[in-house]
Amino acid sequence: MSRIGKAPIEIPSAVTVSVSDANLVTVKGPKGELIQQVDPEIEISQEGTTLLVKRPTEQKRHKALHGLYRSLINNMVKGVTEGYKTEQELVGVGYRATNTGNTLDLVLGYSHHYVFELPKEIKVTTTAEKGKNPTIILESIDKQLLGQVAAKIRSLRAPEPYKGKGIKFVGEVLRRKAGKSASKK
Repeated sequence: MSRIGKAPIEIPSAVTVSVSDANLVTVKGPKGELIQQVDPEIEISQEGTTLLVKRPTEQKRHKALHGLYRSLINNMVKGVTEGYKTEQELVGVGYRATNTGNTLDLVLGYSHHYVFELPKEIKVTTTAEKGKNPTIILESIDKQLLGQVAAKIRSLRAPEPYKGKGIKFVGEVLRRKAGKSASKK
């Protein structure tokens, strides 16, 4: 059996989980509400303060869905209680990030600005301290959406391997390459 799939999901006291007949899982907590459609073959049962995800057979497809839906529901429970946060830094001369509400304005060394309209579920803040790289801080209760938006922002100027210029996650270790070597006589 899947190690991830068979692990029970602990439900905190401030969180309510409901499963409808159409296998629609709704998780409500202090930070908000999330909804996830689950495959009809996967069974979800609540026993006290734990949630169990079960699969009908040992087919490869059912094994994959078993772990997937257990992880998605666990991420929903964690999201509505604690929330998720991602930090990205802009490495490069003249790179800047500013925000007004949920609109992110990026200057990334191109001839134009990137104006990025973020979904309403994501809260964005930007910081620009002297002597440090500008940072973008994204916060949300939806882990999937947060990761997708962070990846999209990073793709606007992915870090290059020679100087490390671009948008990178805070704490991310980049694989660096050596530049051209001097000609030997």
